[in-house]
Amino acid sequence: MVFSSLYFLFIFLPVSLALYYIVPKKARNVVLILLSLVFYAWGTPEYIILMLFSVVFNYCAGIYMDTLRQDGKEKATRLVMVVTVVVNLLLLGFFKYWGFVVENLNRIPFLHLSYQELPLPIGISFYTFQVLTYIFDVYRQKVTVQWNFILYATYVTFFPKLVSGPIVPYKDMEAQLANRSMSWNKFGEGAVLFFVGLFKKVLLADNLGVGFNAITAMPLDNMSTVTAWLGSILYTLMLYFDFSGYSDMAIGVAKMFGFDFNKNFDYPYSAKSITEFWRRWHISLGSWFRDYLYFPLGGSRCSTPKILRNLLIVWLCTGIWHGAAWTFLFWGLIHGAAQILEKFPLRKALEKVPGWLKWLGTMLVVHFGWVFFFSADLGSALGWIGQMFGAGAGGFLDATAKYYLGSNWLLILVAIIGCGPLVKNFAVNFISRKGTVRRVVAIGMFALLLICCIAYMMNATYSSFLYFNF
Repeated sequence: MVFSSLYFLFIFLPVSLALYYIVPKKARNVVLILLSLVFYAWGTPEYIILMLFSVVFNYCAGIYMDTLRQDGKEKATRLVMVVTVVVNLLLLGFFKYWGFVVENLNRIPFLHLSYQELPLPIGISFYTFQVLTYIFDVYRQKVTVQWNFILYATYVTFFPKLVSGPIVPYKDMEAQLANRSMSWNKFGEGAVLFFVGLFKKVLLADNLGVGFNAITAMPLDNMSTVTAWLGSILYTLMLYFDFSGYSDMAIGVAKMFGFDFNKNFDYPYSAKSITEFWRRWHISLGSWFRDYLYFPLGGSRCSTPKILRNLLIVWLCTGIWHGAAWTFLFWGLIHGAAQILEKFPLRKALEKVPGWLKWLGTMLVVHFGWVFFFSADLGSALGWIGQMFGAGAGGFLDATAKYYLGSNWLLILVAIIGCGPLVKNFAVNFISRKGTVRRVVAIGMFALLLICCIAYMMNATYSSFLYFNF
């Protein structure tokens, strides 16, 4: 089930909220667990057992670690932690990377391994990383072990963040699991955030995707330079609005149920360095790799060679996390190399570069990186970039480029404006000022946006969220 479906908007969400607020407070977490299981099983019912195994296994592992530590058995506690992490990563690796590994092994002469392609369990990358935060933090004694199974199961299965994040560390949700406040203002904030996310997904991302899908369906060799640039620009904008839209909806729905999650995007396309970009893009994933991989490896508090090693490991893992393909690995290396250049050989030189030029350089790195992100293989990615620099036979500007520019320029312009804080700042200032007329106008604007989204959802072809594939 996806947030941007009529079924979720008009049936699942209203029924869920009604049940949640009707039942006694003590039963609300049980209701959330049951609702989350229905939500997850709607898409991949065959993998609900896998997700439930993750819940039970890591719950028991946390208790076992705590029991061993209480008995003074530190080595055994560490062993249980390591085994638990390995089991989680093996499950993730098997379902996500097994086919990729076998395909590459079969390139060895005289080696022909057979395997059956398995559908990727939705959300496995996200809920695996979330349970790992619990295991790591229990081991490091940053959180208290959770003996209440209902509270722990609520943390793992809570449906707004279950299938595509944000990745919420257990420590950020621990207190809210047992006691969370609720008010009409908070509910309203959540509803507004949900509708903003719905607008991003349905009216921006999906429409940007129409042009992008049409362009990528064209033969690459005959693509003009402008068409290649236009296709990559459409994807760059589409990916942002698709994923940030999902995050807004997830955080908004969570707020309607009384939970407060940190923002997952902070206008990343305004960043003036790759380091800053990753403080603004998919913040929960970047924070996870920082707190649970980069810092344990030594972070920046070590020698320069070790810092370089740490950065390369983190970015290799970031690339691999996104998918089982060499393109994702190469994409991770691009960002890792750019960050290393910023931190070391170019650090002093960049201090003298104008802000607009640093922004342009950052966006070009991000932009070319997204080409590897959407390409089927490295050859296709390099071929697309070649077309962007006129390597093909399509020329600089052709009729196809003129057509897609003519039909998408207004959408691209709106999307570019939406990538920055201008619209949000205007809306906040407009609504925050006193006056009944302003509030009525604001409500009318949100109602109009909602009507437009519903109308588009009724007529458009179903479009899943891009990050469901990761």
